[in-house]
Amino acid sequence: MKLSARNQFKGTIVDIQEGAVNGIVKIDIGGGNVMSATISMNAIRELGLKVGGEAYAVVKATSVMVGVDE
Repeated sequence: MKLSARNQFKGTIVDIQEGAVNGIVKIDIGGGNVMSATISMNAIRELGLKVGGEAYAVVKATSVMVGVDE
């Protein structure tokens, strides 16, 4: 797999919350960090995603928001 996105994090799928159309996939990327993504249920099936399996969290964004506690 070759992608232009530079932020690629390999990890282990720790949870998949299935919905009617979309699902939320959570990937443990190590160091106590878990990334989540909402993708279609068709994509979950086509990629064969399963809890315990390996996957990449790939981040490609044009903007990032930053916030602080008040």
